[in-house]
Amino acid sequence: MIKRSFFGLAKPSLEYKPLPDKLPEPEKITSSANVTLLLNVFPEQTDKTLSVKQGDKIQTGQKLFFTNGDAYITSSVTGTISSISSFTGDFGASYTAVSINVSDTEEIEEQFNKYAKTPSLDTIKDFLACVPGYLPINLLFNSEKPIKTIVISGCDNDLLVYTNQYIVKTATDSIKSGIDILKNTTGADDIMIVLPRGLKHEFGHIDAKISTVDNYYPAATPHLIMQKILGQTVPEGKSFEDFGIGFVSVEAVASLGRGFSSGKIPVTKTISVILKDESVKLVVAQIGTPVRDILSTLGLSLNERDRLIMGGPMTGTAIYSDEHPVMADTDAIMIQDSGNIPLVSDYPCINCGDCIRVCPAGIPINMLVRFLEAGQYEEAADNYDLYSCIECGLCSLVCVSKIPIFQYIKLAKYELDRMSVDQTPDDNAEAVDE
Repeated sequence: MIKRSFFGLAKPSLEYKPLPDKLPEPEKITSSANVTLLLNVFPEQTDKTLSVKQGDKIQTGQKLFFTNGDAYITSSVTGTISSISSFTGDFGASYTAVSINVSDTEEIEEQFNKYAKTPSLDTIKDFLACVPGYLPINLLFNSEKPIKTIVISGCDNDLLVYTNQYIVKTATDSIKSGIDILKNTTGADDIMIVLPRGLKHEFGHIDAKISTVDNYYPAATPHLIMQKILGQTVPEGKSFEDFGIGFVSVEAVASLGRGFSSGKIPVTKTISVILKDESVKLVVAQIGTPVRDILSTLGLSLNERDRLIMGGPMTGTAIYSDEHPVMADTDAIMIQDSGNIPLVSDYPCINCGDCIRVCPAGIPINMLVRFLEAGQYEEAADNYDLYSCIECGLCSLVCVSKIPIFQYIKLAKYELDRMSVDQTPDDNAEAVDE
């Protein structure tokens, strides 16, 4: 599917494949001997004192947090903290990695259960920010930019990923419950659930509008849902929240419903594992499970120069160790055979125009990439629509010169964001004085 050639002026026609009617039973990954939880470290945090220390015993559902901030992670296991260290993610993202030796006997932290009988905004904020699917608490409950419309995505954004489709087919009651809770706690005027064509019949009466997207990639991305379904285009420099719209994954909504109905914080994540032959296996693993344990359970091995990718084939990011843990928003893990990894090169753009024809945002990519290759990121943003990119990866797929355009774009956005953070008021004052 991904190796299809493109000729002449035709645009590529990549399709999301629907989940088979006969659902595969996900492989359950037994609890690992050791899990690692990643807690965000924000640049402005100077005091990084954790609420726990090495050697502490913790329970499943217990919150781990910095003593001076609101961010936290929920323990997915019962055990003893074996180490606390720094961890660097994609494009400079900083985390504190908390490793836990898992106990044979599970103990559930009961604090959430005391509040679960009556769903409330405070309970969601205090306990459910890290549920599987990742619930964007700061977005949904932002008083400065109130959300008027919540869009629940029952689609999988990337190719060969079935995670959200599986949740739609198997967790209908939890989704309905989660929608009711969101409606009662967020103050949103409208809630819409967006589904792939063919899955609309999974829902009978539901207190939300239902829309469907085309089966052609990248129709399930939030920017195209905004344009095609909501009839609004997000201009450069604006966000969905500026329009009063928030996107939430269907897995996060199902986790919300399941948490309040069971009185337990959900800690297991559904993941699509894309194999070397592009077949897919579904697994269920605890958040924090190392990728190596998933591969081991599935009987998979890595050879020299094979590539591990967190995410799907179009937008995923390579990782450099099978020790990398599953996170709340990990929808897919992909294994690429060393012999099938697409080559990249420093060969110059030949102005064939394929990237321009395929770009959903209509960006003049042939010009943009020249500035990106030269590291002239501000010029790329000011003159060639860098921030209009929706990061679908189609440009890299069709590039005749094998330029890693998608990676250049992500790097440029990261560098510009970092520069804006580094530009302190003192720097501005010095520039004015000069």
